[in-house]
Amino acid sequence: MQNASDSSLSSLVGEEYEVEVGPVAHGGHCIARTDGGRVLFVRHTLPGEKIVARVTDGDEDSRFLRADAVRIIEPAKDRIEAPCPFSGPGKCGGCDWQHVKPGAQRRFKGEVIAEQLQRLAGLTPEEAGWDGTVMPAPGDKVPAGEVPAWRTRVQYAIDEDGRAGLRKHRSHDVEPVDHCMIAAPGVSELGIEKRVWPQMASVEAIAATGSSDRQVILTPAPGGRLPLVELDKPVSVMRVDERDGGVHRVHGRAFVRERADGRTYRVGSGGFWQVHPQAADVLVKAVMQGLMPRKGETALDLYCGVGLFAGAIAERVGDQGAVLGIESSKRAVEDARHNLRDLERVRVEQGKVDQVLPRTQITEADLIVLDPPRAGAGKQTVRQLAALSPRRIAYVACDPAALARDLGYFREAGYRPRTLRAFDLFPMTHHVECVAILEPVKKEDA
Repeated sequence: MQNASDSSLSSLVGEEYEVEVGPVAHGGHCIARTDGGRVLFVRHTLPGEKIVARVTDGDEDSRFLRADAVRIIEPAKDRIEAPCPFSGPGKCGGCDWQHVKPGAQRRFKGEVIAEQLQRLAGLTPEEAGWDGTVMPAPGDKVPAGEVPAWRTRVQYAIDEDGRAGLRKHRSHDVEPVDHCMIAAPGVSELGIEKRVWPQMASVEAIAATGSSDRQVILTPAPGGRLPLVELDKPVSVMRVDERDGGVHRVHGRAFVRERADGRTYRVGSGGFWQVHPQAADVLVKAVMQGLMPRKGETALDLYCGVGLFAGAIAERVGDQGAVLGIESSKRAVEDARHNLRDLERVRVEQGKVDQVLPRTQITEADLIVLDPPRAGAGKQTVRQLAALSPRRIAYVACDPAALARDLGYFREAGYRPRTLRAFDLFPMTHHVECVAILEPVKKEDA
């Protein structure tokens, strides 16, 4: 076993290499190799560039090294000056692609999706029913050098001096900011960055879409006392309890009201809702166009959150249809039941999908929509869903690697993608949202 001094001697952090940059990879970086053949995952660069890369993580024994591009020798044609002053090596880790033209960002995301589909599912874009494009959200198509202000939920980290900022990449260190360019106007107008937050660990700001609701969620540092919150706009305040992690109301509503597909949804205690203001409507439209629900059909909405897709499907299958939602978060289930209370043929159960589904004794369903967490659904759940013989499945994915793995499992279980659509609902970052519509493999195609 190495002692601490031996370990520090083998560290390569701070070493610099002149390299030519290869393809983009999943995670907001590109791949390069040193003259000695070491693999570098390099941020703040672009394919085809010649750069000096400085190692930020790794040692002599590492399979790969992480690095930042600290000097650009030969820039790519898609490079621009990062609009945000807090973007760059050693600075804020929130955005991956500030230095890239918007159209090229979407192209790179498409390349990552295609690579993940091929590597993890053995699918070409054509076999996945995808035309290879990543679509911008309505209103997000901006010229190079401009940044869409889209993020309706921003969690600010607070440094030792009480200043609001954002975490550096793969670090607990805080980069203080006076303005986050991707924050939605409803977040920026609260003025979180303008004031000092003594004894706080983090301040999350939420600006609802479709209502004027604003909320901040305060997480005190250990032993910290709650400050008197006076912001630039009316806002409700919640507090995270350091003992149990629960979120408790300080004043104002314990929820915000969001709107999508003609319905209003209550989202409590910082519960999950799509971060981009257009995302809920974009995804509901894609899912409904893919599933084409019919009157009287039965459907499952898995990982249903506060009931977004369940509400949309229920409206379309009508009084003779039925929808079951399954969600693990107790608070989200309470919200979903409240949000869908006018739809008699909808019920929502709490628990993990792979545990609750067998207990329901459901043996078949016409339609399934699933929006799993970043890790995906997994082989066991995929098999359970395929056993219900739905005519179509809509898979909403925020991670192309998890999507590709699960598409591979679905293929083993007799389902293939009919269509796949990709949406750039996280501009300036490497994240991308996909909607895959699956159907049973026909016997003649098997």
